[in-house]
Amino acid sequence: MAKKPTHVSETPATQFLRQHRIAFTEHVYDYVERGGTAESARQLGVAEHSVIKTLVMQDEKAHPLIVLMHGDAQVSLKALARQIPCKKVEPCKPEVAQRHSGYLVGGTSPFGLRKAMPVFVEATVLELPGICINGGRRGFLVGIDPKILPELLQAKAVSCAGAD
Repeated sequence: MAKKPTHVSETPATQFLRQHRIAFTEHVYDYVERGGTAESARQLGVAEHSVIKTLVMQDEKAHPLIVLMHGDAQVSLKALARQIPCKKVEPCKPEVAQRHSGYLVGGTSPFGLRKAMPVFVEATVLELPGICINGGRRGFLVGIDPKILPELLQAKAVSCAGAD
């Protein structure tokens, strides 16, 4: 069995990080359909709480937005809608999310998006010493300091972890 490469070819996300001179580490794992952050965390030997999922959502007017959330947490859509503020937030259908982001679902990164979208990050993510977040391809995460997110992505901190 061939050893998995430790370097993945450039993605729009890694190009974006390099252009902005952001230090990151590359983490390759075997992508498992519907495995989610639990699977990537298990394979990489990291806490699922520090693996951040990039979710493409939309408001009641179908305007897209990005939510960055802990892998082991759910987004409270009601809490998010109150803080944005808007009437309603819901996940985009996979084909719509792909059209907005330019990434395949399962490989969506908040970096190097096809279309500029507002980014909201769960406030407790910013307190972590380091995170792993999708690097723009299925089976590929990048390790970064979460404290760069507000400035780099103009990401607004929100408190929306929980269930509706």
